[in-house]
Amino acid sequence: MRKIYAIGIGAGDPEHLTVQAVDRLNRVDVFFVLDKGEEKADLVRLREEILDRYVTRPYRVVLVADPPRDRKPADYRAAVADWHAARAEVYESVILSSLAESQTGAFLVWGDPSLYDSTIALIETVLARGRVTFEYEVIPGISSISALVARHRTTMNQIGRAVQLTTGRLLATGWPPDVDDVFVLLDAHTTFDRYTSHDLTIYWGAYVGTPDEILISGPLTPALATKIRETRTAAREHHGWIMDTYLLRRPTP
Repeated sequence: MRKIYAIGIGAGDPEHLTVQAVDRLNRVDVFFVLDKGEEKADLVRLREEILDRYVTRPYRVVLVADPPRDRKPADYRAAVADWHAARAEVYESVILSSLAESQTGAFLVWGDPSLYDSTIALIETVLARGRVTFEYEVIPGISSISALVARHRTTMNQIGRAVQLTTGRLLATGWPPDVDDVFVLLDAHTTFDRYTSHDLTIYWGAYVGTPDEILISGPLTPALATKIRETRTAAREHHGWIMDTYLLRRPTP
């Protein structure tokens, strides 16, 4: 039977890979790599660098064109559902066409497959469709939030206090109740701008773990919010893409 690995490869540094991840890389015959176009070619190159560095057996790389996505939908959930359905069809097709019955394939997942990533759900969708069968295993990786707090030399939480992971879209609806530390992912609209009067500290990072890493932290004043927003805009224009994450922290009672 075919086997698939979803391997977490960390937040950008090839040295983020775990010993377990390296072991599984060296069991793989075919690596499926999503091609998101020229603007995000760096993401493909990093995966190629990881394979060159760690894999010692013969393998093939199959580039998979990522289906287009509506970035400004009227109905966000419906647009994401449509995009995931299109991705599942692509995954199913490439597994059937490029992976023999006795072979092992892998998807190299940025960060950790369990955190704001669709790979596990897509694999389950492919299995549920019933056209192809395989076993699969998930290999955890260093997440963007783990890398962020490590690079800022801080912790995820304050003693005895809760942590919440959320999106900019949800943070825009209000500060989560009974939480002092909030990690924000997938925020293209710099929602932290709304909280400059809340006595917060921000730990922001982009391209964490890569040579292009940018780190900014401090009390979330209007001036610092402006600096982060302008830095983010300039970096995105320069690279054509950006992956950034931030932690908002308020003092404990």
